[in-house]
Amino acid sequence: MINNLLVANRGEIARRVFRTCRDMGIGTVAVFSDADADGPHAAEADAAVRLPGAAPADTYLRGDLLIAAARSAGADAVHPGYGFLSENAAFARAVTDAGLVWVGPPPEAVEAMGSKIEAKKLMARAGVPVLPELDPDAVTEADLPILVKASAGGGGRGMRVVRSLAELPDAVAAARREAESAFGDPAVFCEPLLERARHVEVQLLADAHGTGWALGERDCSVQRRHQKIIEEAPSPAVDTALRDRLCRAAVDAARAIGYVGAGTVEFMLAEDGRFFFLEVNTRLQVEHPVTECLYGLDLVRLQIEVAEGARLPSAPPSPRGHAIEVRLYAEDPAAGWRPSGGTLRTFEVPGVDARFRVPPEYGLRLDSGVESGTEVGVHYDPMLAKLIAWAPTRGAAARRLRAALTGARVHGLATNRDLLARVLAEPAFLGGHATTGYLDEVGLDVLAAPLAGEDAVRLSALAAALADAAANRAAAPVLAGLPSGWRNLPSQPQRKSYEAPGGGTVEVAYRLSRGGTLLAEGHDGVELVAASPGSVTLGVAGVRYGFEVRRVPEGTGQDGTGQGGTGQGGTGQGGGTRADEVFVDSPLGSVALSALPRFADPSDLVAPGSLLAPMPGTVVRVETEPGAAVTEGQVLLVLEAMKMEHRIAAPAGGTVAELNVAAGRQVEAGAVLAVIAAPSTSEGNPQ
Repeated sequence: MINNLLVANRGEIARRVFRTCRDMGIGTVAVFSDADADGPHAAEADAAVRLPGAAPADTYLRGDLLIAAARSAGADAVHPGYGFLSENAAFARAVTDAGLVWVGPPPEAVEAMGSKIEAKKLMARAGVPVLPELDPDAVTEADLPILVKASAGGGGRGMRVVRSLAELPDAVAAARREAESAFGDPAVFCEPLLERARHVEVQLLADAHGTGWALGERDCSVQRRHQKIIEEAPSPAVDTALRDRLCRAAVDAARAIGYVGAGTVEFMLAEDGRFFFLEVNTRLQVEHPVTECLYGLDLVRLQIEVAEGARLPSAPPSPRGHAIEVRLYAEDPAAGWRPSGGTLRTFEVPGVDARFRVPPEYGLRLDSGVESGTEVGVHYDPMLAKLIAWAPTRGAAARRLRAALTGARVHGLATNRDLLARVLAEPAFLGGHATTGYLDEVGLDVLAAPLAGEDAVRLSALAAALADAAANRAAAPVLAGLPSGWRNLPSQPQRKSYEAPGGGTVEVAYRLSRGGTLLAEGHDGVELVAASPGSVTLGVAGVRYGFEVRRVPEGTGQDGTGQGGTGQGGTGQGGGTRADEVFVDSPLGSVALSALPRFADPSDLVAPGSLLAPMPGTVVRVETEPGAAVTEGQVLLVLEAMKMEHRIAAPAGGTVAELNVAAGRQVEAGAVLAVIAAPSTSEGNPQ
């Protein structure tokens, strides 16, 4: 029997495993890097052990430190979670060699699937359909388009689409760097790219006594950068006959490697109904909650029981209903999926029925690695939480999930929340037609557009100004009951300025008449119903809307001097005007504003042509030099943040007047990386 279990992971998956351990009466041990010292997962465990450092290579990828942590905390078992060393056979073997229980498949099975290159050969011998493997050095024009893939790991890292031979060398080099950083293994290979295919996978669970379950399929086709963002079960593209074929192939794959424990066999499903083996994930998947909801199971409990030697029942329970999961990421889809770091000021999701467990009846589940106030850094995956809706039908699940997303308060970071909400209402998705190219086919100009349109932003800014005035009056030492800016005779309107999402400025000018009537420029007919420091009610064309307003620093009015952030709600530049963050939530959409001071501080200004770091990160490569002529869109350097590479390009043509970074240097958001001087009229544009 397992008495004390260490989770060799962090964030949401560590909290998920801890929840099951508490239900089973098993003690819990967390490990945390310096960057995670204040993380929720470290606080929730019975004991927590520090892993000195912040980078994955120094912390969560150090098997020796993880085993030492287990010994020092008295753990007798290790659960790897997913990512990091969860599919590392050497780590699995080291755990068992140390006399600890490994809550996962046998090291031999992990080893057999640890290399995608060798796994495909093994599956082909077992009769499972596979795509041909291509040597990166032997790819020809006839092979295109292709996909470059990391041999180890997953999660979309170390993957690149190549459509021309000229792109291949850079794609292979970048994939190798990402794979080395994320998994400690730079090996990559190529395979044909299936256009308009779907990504489906079969959840497996097997014990050591010969009983195995195939728990249906999940559809994970909606992806960005080859990483899943929406998963559901069952797949709208799979009928009973195809489901049987997929499950048989998955069982054949598991038998070929003597699989025990929970795992997933992934396939690409072509338009014509053919499917091809991708990989076996020898671990729990991020999207396991949709299967848990459908079958009413706790897969982590079953993992632990199988590791203790228990037998599974002869057959699993029958599935019921439909479940859809979305992954909430700290990133800006409209800015090339740029990750966002900083303080998550508020994280509240309405209507949650269960956390880290299946709801008692159809409902909403939240698995989160963060809470309000969590610091989100750049060293790890940017996923904040998973939200899962389970309902009798697919349509009902999509509607419930979208309502939860639109009603959530997620303040302080740019996220993909609005994109997820738009997808859940988009006709092609609702019709069950989404493929792996779905986001490109519909277009980010549609899906990444904010839920709050221009009118909603302007109304939100007006509400923010009115709430700000109410806060000032509430804090006033005398005559606090008078409206802000009240005069005995008509006077100039109150004026406030906010930076809106996308970098535009919203000007608010209003005054209240002697009778309390709101007179706001550009808002004819808008009625002020009520205003307090935290909420404002406005009447618009006879319809009342409530606006909840939160400011950072909390409780300050227009004189607050909080530093603007680098994502939603900050200055958007991370090095410009200092400003308060103001977050306005309403049925019209959530809006993050920055309250601009009346007079800018000259010390906050940056030189024209400055290229600012959009996020904290490490400079991987510099591709220019001082004095070089550059063109608009030319890549000048590459930053690594949240285990992905991000290209920083010249915003306009000119000459590199300053270059302030070198490879290997860490930079903060808003740091001036370079300064591009505009060409003189006589010189013309650089070529």
